[in-house]
Amino acid sequence: MLDALTLDHLRMLIAVAEEGSFSGAARRLGRVQSAVSQAMQGLEQTLDLALFDRSARKPVLTEAGTTILAEARQVVDRAHALRAHAGTIAAGDEPELTLSVDPLFPNHVMMESLRALRNAFPLMPVTMITEGLGGPEQSLRDGTVRFAIYALMATRAKDLHAEQLTEVEMVPVVATSHPLASAPEPVSRDIVEAQTQLVLIDRSPLTLNTSNNVFSTRIWRFADIATRLDYLLAGFGWCHMPTWLIEDHIREGRLKRLRLVQSSGRKVAMHVVRQPGQRLGPASQWLVEDLRWRLRDGT
Repeated sequence: MLDALTLDHLRMLIAVAEEGSFSGAARRLGRVQSAVSQAMQGLEQTLDLALFDRSARKPVLTEAGTTILAEARQVVDRAHALRAHAGTIAAGDEPELTLSVDPLFPNHVMMESLRALRNAFPLMPVTMITEGLGGPEQSLRDGTVRFAIYALMATRAKDLHAEQLTEVEMVPVVATSHPLASAPEPVSRDIVEAQTQLVLIDRSPLTLNTSNNVFSTRIWRFADIATRLDYLLAGFGWCHMPTWLIEDHIREGRLKRLRLVQSSGRKVAMHVVRQPGQRLGPASQWLVEDLRWRLRDGT
């Protein structure tokens, strides 16, 4: 019986409820009153519910009718959104914006651009994955995402289309409570080697050997940068971190920037990467350009 339920029934239900009468709904919809009345009777039979109390001069929604009305509005709104989204796809927009982002990329910049994207493309479904090292490239090659933003140096892939988006400054830091914080600078190689280094690991087979960034003989490995930051702040070791993520901790005295014999910091280039021949759709292009603008503006 539910197959007899149509959007037209739901639109009539909404009109009757908002106009307060079958005649008012008929005028609003350009129908005859008898058609609206019969449609509401048919809807009640289909749902096996009394939606209106007809004992008064004007129909009044029952408790069940009030509940169904709220759901009817959601269904009609979703149908309108579906039609509008189909129109944007027909006009050349991508059906969905999917991307993978390295967590080294500044979160605050990405969030502001995604917020602006929601206003510019309100009907565009967005799926974002955050994953480090070789993870973004793996998602790109698997077809999970249309493009990725990450440090191409992690895999040094030659067969992908890449455009540099920005550089992220990485600096060696340690908790001010850690013994390394009081070592004379530049901190010598033997002192650094004796301390625990907190290193990010990657289960992707695409990532090249990154041992050139490992200076300590003792290593703790972390799957995500947020957990590594927690252990860094707790004084379990030292590591390189993006300045945007730890500058507040340095300013407020929780972390200290180190100057090592091996390293005082480095810049990591972040690229927008896509498969060759895979063009970015209008929404994806808009997002990348908005990111460029915010990065230039220092937002």
